[in-house]
Amino acid sequence: MSAADNIAGNSDLKKRILFTLAMLAIYRLGVHVPTPGIDGRTVFQFFQGQGGILGLFNTFTGGALNQFSIFALGIMPYISSSIIFQLLTAVVPALEQIKKEGEPGRRKITQYTRYGTVVLAIVQGLAISSWLEGSNFEGKPLVLSATVGFLSFKVMTVITLTAGTCFIMWLGEQITERGFGDGTSLIIFSGIAAGIPQGAINLYEMVANKEMNGLVALVLIAMMAIVIGFIVFLEWGQRRIPIHFSQRGGKAVLGSQASHLPLKINLSGVIPPIFASSLLLFPATLAQFVQAPWVTALRDSLTPTSGLYLVLEVALIVFFCFFYTEIVLNPVEIAENLKKGGKFIPGIRAGKSTSDYIQRVMDRINVGGAMYLSAVVVLPTLLIDKLKVPFYFGGTSILILVGVALNTTQQLQSYMMNQRYESIIRGAKQRTRRVQF
Repeated sequence: MSAADNIAGNSDLKKRILFTLAMLAIYRLGVHVPTPGIDGRTVFQFFQGQGGILGLFNTFTGGALNQFSIFALGIMPYISSSIIFQLLTAVVPALEQIKKEGEPGRRKITQYTRYGTVVLAIVQGLAISSWLEGSNFEGKPLVLSATVGFLSFKVMTVITLTAGTCFIMWLGEQITERGFGDGTSLIIFSGIAAGIPQGAINLYEMVANKEMNGLVALVLIAMMAIVIGFIVFLEWGQRRIPIHFSQRGGKAVLGSQASHLPLKINLSGVIPPIFASSLLLFPATLAQFVQAPWVTALRDSLTPTSGLYLVLEVALIVFFCFFYTEIVLNPVEIAENLKKGGKFIPGIRAGKSTSDYIQRVMDRINVGGAMYLSAVVVLPTLLIDKLKVPFYFGGTSILILVGVALNTTQQLQSYMMNQRYESIIRGAKQRTRRVQF
């Protein structure tokens, strides 16, 4: 039976997938709703000529920034807030204690993250509205009027963009809870994927207008295919730590079984590139408030192909590879769970020796994983810049698209497998009840 038949025959899974698609459709519709008080055509032309880090930001928002829609800030404030509170949880004892409370603690941290999202959205909304109000394109003002109704343009823009970001955050949470997959990742995925058709059209027009050699275009497409294949190969790769455990009946050992602890080569997934890109967008916001020359120079030097940007991006990717892995996979907890379950790693003592061994393995894997992520993010971006492609679709975008697609596929397979096992167990119970008297 094919995967499509399995989905069609599973009503709960079908509802979840349809709900997810409906939420993503609402998000894409909101991208085309303009913010009040702007000249849409002039703003679009203005942002089209910006490029650089704003081009990267526009990619993550699915084109919402170009149109300066109500979703112009996208999900990035929520991601930035998540980064901040994950860092604070690791260094602030009070937040660390809240995290250890289990599900109630997780809800508190989530609530704090939402508050942080609102604060960051207000700051970024005020920055971008101030910037637009003082800018023009070919002599045409971007803002039609200093007031919108009874509110000033800045106040209206801050309210609109903050509400838009909060709505996107809500959509992501609804997808995670009632739909299928990670809502935040799928929203970013849909935004990047929405730019693929226009990118393909731009590439075709360049070849048709003799602005790019057809052979160069084929090389570009082939390079993307190779990068995608490389990502798929490594994302499926695992380092399997052998695990043994004995079955006991009373005092007698009945037998020994072997299993393994699978550790992915890329333990942190697409989180490091997303977090790194989110933090590198911060100077563009800061430069709207601080008029110091060094801040402006920093913003201008942080283009996706500049040396400073690439060095900072690689450094942040390496940092978040190790940091995020430490949060998600705690070697001490893994060792304790193995010991409680009567399991052990051959040749390694239970307890601290096991946790130290797992930590060493994870560190070595993270070195390779960080190198892999850095290469995938940086090298295609540089090559695409050398080929003068007129749209931003670098390594970060490819990695997010492939990574999210693979993770969602794995979740789909796991969900269908669990559903199949549950149906088998229910059937076994029903048959058992029939033969009982």
